[in-house]
Amino acid sequence: MFNSEYDRLIYFYKYKWVSEAQLRLYVQFGVINTTEFKAITGNKYK
Repeated sequence: MFNSEYDRLIYFYKYKWVSEAQLRLYVQFGVINTTEFKAITGNKYK
């Protein structure tokens, strides 16, 4: 269904199955980068 972790996280965030705090952990673990974080949430990664 998903071509990448990024696509999966977009979907999960849209339906509130993952929080912004959880997405920050994905950035820390290198699954997504800060640009992708901003694209998903609309907020700058701090």
